[in-house]
Amino acid sequence: MEKIIQITSGKGPLECQWVVAKVLKVFLEEAKNHNIHSEIIHRENGDENLTLKSVTILLQSKDLQEFLKSWLGSICWIGKSTFRKLHKRTNWFIGVFELEGLEKINFNEKDIQFKTTRSQGNGGQNVNKVNTAVRATHVPTGQSVFVQDSRSQLENKKISVSRLKEKVLEQNIIQLQKRMQETWNNHLNVQRGNPIRTFSGTDFKKNYQEKSFKKQRNQL
Repeated sequence: MEKIIQITSGKGPLECQWVVAKVLKVFLEEAKNHNIHSEIIHRENGDENLTLKSVTILLQSKDLQEFLKSWLGSICWIGKSTFRKLHKRTNWFIGVFELEGLEKINFNEKDIQFKTTRSQGNGGQNVNKVNTAVRATHVPTGQSVFVQDSRSQLENKKISVSRLKEKVLEQNIIQLQKRMQETWNNHLNVQRGNPIRTFSGTDFKKNYQEKSFKKQRNQL
């Protein structure tokens, strides 16, 4: 199972960007403790060092539902601003959302089809008579490159793989940026109040809020 999660400060101020960076560390640590593979696939740096406006994470595990139940929603940090000492506000909110419909492109050399042909243009007898040029196509995406840099077919294949990988990853980034624009409402819809989790202090101590009434029922 794969899930793509976005942690965002929304339109929040610098303090919220700092909270995003702090929450990211806690999020990745808990994912690791739950044997969940995590990979940061996009980040937007904040306005100061050690801050983030948003970060997008790919999660991979057999079961992610229970883990995400305690994360998806608004996150509150309670504390005084470390950037504006006289600021009276003490509650700062960010959002954790799931991005749906975004397919991550995995690059595998086994998915490449090679076609050799004669090089074009001047280059001597070897270029004109031997199929040294290479056209490499990444089948899942349809992206292709044509390489005739070298008189060696093997060398051209190596070069084509490198260039094709860059092209496929670039397409992945463009797709991700498009999806980020489409989900910009996530940045605008960070809910204030009723947070799924609350943290406090500069050491980012977690004040976990249990949503169920199990303990109350047991007491009764």
